[in-house]
Amino acid sequence: MNRLRIPTGGLRTRLVVAFVLVTLITAVTATALAYRESRNAVLERAQNAIRTDFRNRVGEVAADLDIPPDRDTLARFSTSVAHGLGDAVVVARYHDLTATSDSHADRTRITPELRTAVRTTGRMRFQRVEWHGEPFLVVGASVAFDTGRTSDLDVFTIAPLRAEEEDIAVLLETVREGLIPVVLLAAALALLAARTVLRPVRDLGLATRMLAAGELSARVAVKGRDELAQLAETFNHTAESLQTSVAELRAQEERARRFVADVSHELRTPLAAMTMVSTVLDEDADQLPPDSALAARTVSTEIAQLTRLVQDLIEISRFDAKTVSLEAAETDLAELVRSTLTRRGWTGQVHTDLSDGVRARVDRRRIDVVVANLVGNALRHGGQPVAVVLRTTDHEITMEVTDRGPGLPSEALPHVFDRFFKADTARSRSEGSGLGSAIALENAQLHGGTITAANRPGGGAVFTLRLPGNPPQDIP
Repeated sequence: MNRLRIPTGGLRTRLVVAFVLVTLITAVTATALAYRESRNAVLERAQNAIRTDFRNRVGEVAADLDIPPDRDTLARFSTSVAHGLGDAVVVARYHDLTATSDSHADRTRITPELRTAVRTTGRMRFQRVEWHGEPFLVVGASVAFDTGRTSDLDVFTIAPLRAEEEDIAVLLETVREGLIPVVLLAAALALLAARTVLRPVRDLGLATRMLAAGELSARVAVKGRDELAQLAETFNHTAESLQTSVAELRAQEERARRFVADVSHELRTPLAAMTMVSTVLDEDADQLPPDSALAARTVSTEIAQLTRLVQDLIEISRFDAKTVSLEAAETDLAELVRSTLTRRGWTGQVHTDLSDGVRARVDRRRIDVVVANLVGNALRHGGQPVAVVLRTTDHEITMEVTDRGPGLPSEALPHVFDRFFKADTARSRSEGSGLGSAIALENAQLHGGTITAANRPGGGAVFTLRLPGNPPQDIP
């Protein structure tokens, strides 16, 4: 089951986003708390002011009130109390009589709960209500006289809180606008912090890529004493050890190559003499006793084998030293394949399907080596029939060599072109060299091509030589 992956961006992006989110959450939390406290403080101040003014006005006006009042007296009382309370509406209740300072005022803003609380406790009570989307503070009190006489007169005031709500809205808008510069400042600080933190990481990444590309002298400047500095020191120590080890390995490899090349060249002269003598012995073997004839032929065969091995070693050493060169010329590849098969006596053993007119600039000798290696391996280790198919396209020239043998073991496929690799069922150029396939691949790559090995679905192996269809005109 595939999981949905959300792209998270680079480390810089994640650091900046995390920094901004933390700052934003902190700012929003702090702002919400400050807003709540400020709102409560504004409302508390407004409530205290309204309650104080209301208490004072009721005390002043109630001193001259006759009890029990009639409807007109109660109306004048309400109007007198409201006169000192600004936009507030005053409602007075005495038993079944009710009077208000504004005859059009909606008295439903005085809730039954508030009326009950005032009547039962005899103390001042208040309640915030909303009416048509507008906030109001409703304050109620039961009038008591200084003489200790109780009164059934309850007075309520309905004071609008629109101004306070507007102040709170302005405060909230100011806070919201203040969040934007805070977030921008946090983003700027995050970018600066990310740059400071990620610069050593970026330098370390660059040095690592240089090291992977073969620049073993790459190092990282160590700054400070933090964990990144320790990481840079560790990288430098590792790179230095790697450079030393690689230098030693290269020196050993160079000495080994020089040794092989020197030994191979030194063997050429005695091998030439031995080959000449073995040729004479081989020609006169029929005139020798049976044991001597067998020994002469065996020596001749082994000398030929040793000669091929030395020649292969010399050729490999030239590839390693990069001293090989191509003697390229415009060549008919079909004619070249036929010539290779004819000179080795393989014409009757190999079926060919060669497209005419396939021409390319190649080194005839080196392509001859490649063809001889592939066909020779198929004849020695594969099964009949062996076939060679030559085809061309606008972009590539291919030559396939197939057989009907047992094929290549799966474990041998990755190593077919390794030097000195030999297995009973793997392909090699000869029984004793183990270098023929490696040399064939080097020659193909020298032409800008390659050789691949695989097994056929119907049985047998297939080796494919691929060369560029339009090779460069000036081959070194």
